[in-house]
Amino acid sequence: MKDFFRYTSVELEYLKRKDKKLAAAIGCIGMIEREIDRDVFTSLISSIVSQQISSKAAQTVGDRLLVLCGEMTPENICAADITDIQKCGMSMKKAGYIKAAGGAVYSGSLNLAALENMPDDEVIKQLSALPGIGVWTAEMLLIFSLERKDILSFGDLAIRRGMCVLYGHRELTKEQFLRYKKRYSPYGSIASLYLWELSH
Repeated sequence: MKDFFRYTSVELEYLKRKDKKLAAAIGCIGMIEREIDRDVFTSLISSIVSQQISSKAAQTVGDRLLVLCGEMTPENICAADITDIQKCGMSMKKAGYIKAAGGAVYSGSLNLAALENMPDDEVIKQLSALPGIGVWTAEMLLIFSLERKDILSFGDLAIRRGMCVLYGHRELTKEQFLRYKKRYSPYGSIASLYLWELSH
């Protein structure tokens, strides 16, 4: 069964009260269903796989990796040969990132269960300490795996494009972005869903 990011009319009403233009967009678009994966390890590996390739290519590579491992667990990633991982259709560098992520979780140096109770900033710090995981990837995991409600990523081009569409900017400064982020808080992730829709 598919899982979707959970939010209600409570969050939407809050955002609508805070921002008239966003209110109009929410009125036009309605509720948005965005699929999530609550298995943080699977999400972590697929986020590495999908870096800088199309979603179709990422699906193919991810499927091959799943066939290789049998099940996406830290143990199975550690047991897999790096060359075999690379042969799933990725660079040796990316295969190394996947091995490093599996190793960190398997050894306990990264405790994924503990992320549940950490504040957003600490989760970003923990995840982005892994090779191949940047702040943006950590932020996407916060939304689409841990279901955190107040993530708005400056590093996400589509979010910034959505803001330009919504507010009629040609360019968006960091100051403008931070002003909107503050306005949407504590429901930045829900605002993100609408900004992504607007960016198409």
